[in-house]
Amino acid sequence: MNKATPKTRAFLTVFLKEVKENLRDRRTLVSAFLTGPLLGPLLFVMMINYALTRELDKAEKPLPVPVIGAEHAPNLVSALKAGGVVPGAPVADPAQAVRKQDADVVLRIAPGYGKAWREGEPVQVELFYDSSQRDANTSVERVTKLVEGYARQQGAMRLVARGLSPGTAWPLQVARRDQATPQSRAVLMFAMLPYFFVITIFMGGMYLAIDLTAGERERQSLEPLFANPVPRWKILCGKLAAICAFSTASLLITLLAFAVVGQFIPAGKIGMELDLGLRFATCVLLLMLPLVVLLAALQSMVAAFAKSYREAQTYISLLMLVPIIPSLLLSFMPIKAQAWMYAVPLLGQNLGIMQLLRGDGVSGEQLGLCLAGSTAAALLAVLVTAQLYRSEKLAISA
Repeated sequence: MNKATPKTRAFLTVFLKEVKENLRDRRTLVSAFLTGPLLGPLLFVMMINYALTRELDKAEKPLPVPVIGAEHAPNLVSALKAGGVVPGAPVADPAQAVRKQDADVVLRIAPGYGKAWREGEPVQVELFYDSSQRDANTSVERVTKLVEGYARQQGAMRLVARGLSPGTAWPLQVARRDQATPQSRAVLMFAMLPYFFVITIFMGGMYLAIDLTAGERERQSLEPLFANPVPRWKILCGKLAAICAFSTASLLITLLAFAVVGQFIPAGKIGMELDLGLRFATCVLLLMLPLVVLLAALQSMVAAFAKSYREAQTYISLLMLVPIIPSLLLSFMPIKAQAWMYAVPLLGQNLGIMQLLRGDGVSGEQLGLCLAGSTAAALLAVLVTAQLYRSEKLAISA
């Protein structure tokens, strides 16, 4: 009975030892509780705020646009002024001005504009812009809508002058019925949010996983934890529990940070609604828990192959690129979610978080598949890592 007691307490002893030692490590604390959990949300919100503020300013403030040949179309220029466009001095080379970003868009009116207009012939104006300059898209769209709106208005007036109904020119009209809700539109802006959560888990346990494998081998810390021999699988469980504890704490801090800073995103100004509150955080935490164990096991497994701390950092840094794949697939290759996809680790979490952002919620079946698939993968990773712990070649000290 007495001999069994140390073995029974082995898991807790290893867990408390590793947690206590790493709480003294400033590098681990900064990585687990500051760099990933707080810096990520702050940078994310700052970039979103900057982009939205810049776009809103461009949409509302007077827009300077160089106009070549303004004297040929005074009424068009007046319509542009009424829409907030400030006609600027003409430029010698409009294409070069756009390429050098001296102007977002340049409007050129041909000398024959007035004559063609008086004779009722179709006229054309030229808009010079660079579609590769994302910063200019708002300006281009704004000028294009004003010119097209003026054209429709003048076309309708011509028909009325000839005794015809303006609807004659548009026998077919499209009535758009956008079914997107203010909350579902937020997905367009926050498609990379699941990756932030995964990276937070990575950062929370990365240095701890390296230190408990390659770090101990490099330091040659061979002193035993217990007076009596302890099965290595119990040592592994204690170490994994410590990594999971740091990763979970890091994830909780990130969820709290997003709940706070999310209130400062002006989503309402662009017709979006963002809810990152308690319900969202609880569902994300539940979806991510099996992933915490899976990533902890993978990090320990990868680090166990390294002979030094620096080598382990390189391996795990490469492993960190894997979670971005589902986010990229969903961003650039929109797919209709199938039931089986929720059982795929990382992909299931991405789909679930996207549904939460849309306000659709996650059904019991989807949640069950996600938890089952990730849990099975986590158990498999733990078993493989345990096999490495039993190997003499990859032996890791307690």
